[in-house]
Amino acid sequence: MRAPKFRSLAAFAFFCAAILAPAFHAEAQERSQARSMVMTKYGIVAAENPLAAQAGADILARGGSAADAAVTANAVMGVVEPMMNGIGGDLFVIAYDAKSGKLYGLNASGWAPKGLTIEFLKAHGHETMPGTGIQSVTIPGAVDGWSKLLQRFGHKNLKDVLAPAIRYADEGFPVPEWTAAYWTNAAGTLKSSGDAHKVYLPNGHPPKAGELFRNPDLAASLKLIASGGPDAYYRGPIGQKIVAFSNSVGGTMTPEDLADYSAEWVDPVSTTYHGWTVYELPPNSQGMAALEMLNMMEHFPLAKFGPNSADALHVMIEAKKLAYADLLRFNGDPKFSKVPVAGLLSKDYAAGRAMLIDTEKANCHVTPGAPPEAGRDTTYLSAVDKDGNMISLIQSNYSEFGSGLVANGTGFILHNRGGLFTLDPASPDALAGHKRPFHTIIPAFMEKGDTRIAFGIMGGANQAQAHAQFVSNVVDFEMNIQAALEAARFTKYTYDGCDVEVENRVPESVLSALAKRRHMIELVGSFSADMGGGQAVERNFATGVNFGGSDPRKDGEAVPEPLSAP
Repeated sequence: MRAPKFRSLAAFAFFCAAILAPAFHAEAQERSQARSMVMTKYGIVAAENPLAAQAGADILARGGSAADAAVTANAVMGVVEPMMNGIGGDLFVIAYDAKSGKLYGLNASGWAPKGLTIEFLKAHGHETMPGTGIQSVTIPGAVDGWSKLLQRFGHKNLKDVLAPAIRYADEGFPVPEWTAAYWTNAAGTLKSSGDAHKVYLPNGHPPKAGELFRNPDLAASLKLIASGGPDAYYRGPIGQKIVAFSNSVGGTMTPEDLADYSAEWVDPVSTTYHGWTVYELPPNSQGMAALEMLNMMEHFPLAKFGPNSADALHVMIEAKKLAYADLLRFNGDPKFSKVPVAGLLSKDYAAGRAMLIDTEKANCHVTPGAPPEAGRDTTYLSAVDKDGNMISLIQSNYSEFGSGLVANGTGFILHNRGGLFTLDPASPDALAGHKRPFHTIIPAFMEKGDTRIAFGIMGGANQAQAHAQFVSNVVDFEMNIQAALEAARFTKYTYDGCDVEVENRVPESVLSALAKRRHMIELVGSFSADMGGGQAVERNFATGVNFGGSDPRKDGEAVPEPLSAP
């Protein structure tokens, strides 16, 4: 073959580009994730809404810590995604202090009013725990959680960190696409009593995507908290409005129920997974189920099976069923119930449970195990600052629009977390006054060597199983945090049966192989809301580089700290 001749250097360059272009194009097609990670030596905030993430990043640029940024972002989330979270809900945090290298857990979940008992509800005709309405409302813990987090790890005060949320509530914001869809789907939850309709159905309907929404009542409540601290909520005018409203609709909440409440610092629980240490919070949260899943998954060669292969998915789904059977049987408030956390998380116990996984057939009827006795053990966003301090924070109303109730003049939904109590007196989660219910929201953290990752994935009972899948994506399949969030997932909201939801990005051949093993698969969308939305930040302490990832199943993003304050 005769070599081509070129009349100019430009012609030669064009020829080379044409020859090399297919190779570069082919290499680009190997990319398996839609977004790139955010990378910077400064801080990052990853949240489910860009306005919240940006507000948190701006606080970092103004000298704030990761804790300041997390509270700022969370407060904005309560304004811009009000059906999911807000100051009428609970909060959990895992905080990493870079200077000491220590992890701290914060349980800001609220307790039931003292007068809300099994006997009270049965006397009023309830045979099961109400899922909405005033009897599902427990003391909201978020505001006290903010205060305690800032007192210990913050550089700013409540006035500073709440300013962006107050501004958005006062001025209004355009409702994002996902949030508009949630708003429309959950509008029927809003109860006719109180201000729920007035606040969240302006002009009689939920706002559409791009429509401006203002909430001056919420702005007023946030201003009271900014100036008066948690006392304004638990002992002052906000609490007074909540109690008055509760009394008007047959509730049992008293001023003492609010005034006596305090969030508490707890020690995270952990397990190891192929050289990584993974942390969750102890009961009353469901974090131990994620760790128990990982302990069982460790007995199978998932890395060899490959991501979203039939063998890998089958093992994870079966491990989920076994871990959640234990969760349902044993989880409760450790101040009231004996929760065998250490036994449930022991490697020996996991080995026995893993032997129950038939690699060729799904188990449609799982039962809890018998862990060794271990005594009385104990809207997601994440932030990292330039010094390596990290916050893993999750906060929620439980159901979309929670109880469906807004106390007059307050501007925020009261959550329905009490709906997770049971009226069975023999259950560790039996309703009792000043007891905290079974909790689904869980922040998480993982570390190995110089790497630390703060992550979480929301979605009720989806969360622990989603955490285990994220960890496996990072550890077994060597994905970066963005790819690990984007990867197709499964979820199973039920505790029994062989039903399982799987995103339709999983190959047909894999779905067929799972069906042959008796899994009853319900295909859902490519990035289904049923799988929850996650956020993650990572710190490489050897290089000082921070990374951020944000799940496309939400409207959010990971936003880097600007070089200077705006």
